[in-house]
Amino acid sequence: MKTDIHPQFHQANVHCVCGNTFTVGSTTDSIRVEVCNKCHPFFTGTQNIVDTAGQVERFQKRLERSLR
Repeated sequence: MKTDIHPQFHQANVHCVCGNTFTVGSTTDSIRVEVCNKCHPFFTGTQNIVDTAGQVERFQKRLERSLR
């Protein structure tokens, strides 16, 4: 087996946009996420739309065009 080919394993701090932080094992020191278990709709039971690059608006426009 080859030596020194595996990356270093760290305890990474995960930072969410909502302000939640927690620790996981990873090959990087720090991870930033947009949605975590504290703000994800499945776990919270609330519906919030995380829109990246206007995907929701484009879908609504296509839906309106198809219903005409």
